[in-house]
Amino acid sequence: MDPSESEEADAAGPPLDQTPKPELSAAMRAKIERNRQRALMLRQARLASRPLSAVEGATSAKVSKTIDSGAGFFIEEEEDGEDERKAKKVVHQPAPVIEPDYLLCDDCQKPFMDSFLSNSFDLSVCDKCRDNEEKHKLISRTEAKQRYLLKDVDLDKREPPLRFILKKNPHNPRWGDMKLYLLLQVEKRCMEVWGSEEALEEARETREDNREVQKQKRFNKKVKELRRAVRSSMWTKNTNAHQHEYGPEEVVDLEEDLYKKTCTTCGHELTYEKM
Repeated sequence: MDPSESEEADAAGPPLDQTPKPELSAAMRAKIERNRQRALMLRQARLASRPLSAVEGATSAKVSKTIDSGAGFFIEEEEDGEDERKAKKVVHQPAPVIEPDYLLCDDCQKPFMDSFLSNSFDLSVCDKCRDNEEKHKLISRTEAKQRYLLKDVDLDKREPPLRFILKKNPHNPRWGDMKLYLLLQVEKRCMEVWGSEEALEEARETREDNREVQKQKRFNKKVKELRRAVRSSMWTKNTNAHQHEYGPEEVVDLEEDLYKKTCTTCGHELTYEKM
């Protein structure tokens, strides 16, 4: 091999790696295409925001105009070479018309935009079909718990939680606000809890019986306390001091001259010594 050829081979260096580049997946190519489209849309929006720009690739030249002021100096004013420096009117494409999502009334089967029942209780009933007296009557939280034997967990925790509205207490405005529920939804939740009307009636009867038993117990307790108070008021304590009434004297020890007397009433013994 010629020395000059070997030097040229050394200067060229080792051969480059000819491993093929990995092919892009379909997801990567779709991502690249989305980025490209986004960049094009940004560029178009940027060009549309410059109404005074000229044709792409062109530049606008400025021409200076000299005016003799007549006072010994000149005034230079810059003028645009073209009258297109005036503001252009940008024409935007009209936005697409999107039809609103209408709700269908459950009673009259007519579409409507919104209503009090749909906004407050998520019930698809229009304002024309709303019946405040019977079908769509509101009920307070306390009455719902007492009439349908529901607990707080049934109203607030069981899915889905019942919706309510707040209203000032009519008895006293300084008290807390009342929570008003839709009677229709409360009755439905009652059936979910008790299962049937018969089970609800049995629970009501059981609760009524327990209430009567507790009522009778409270009555008996009050009568007992009253009897105790009457007895204590009729009994009087004898506060007079007891006077002993001793019987005949008895000899205990002649040598010691000891004698005693015994009370005939309480049995108290009095021992004494004679001198």
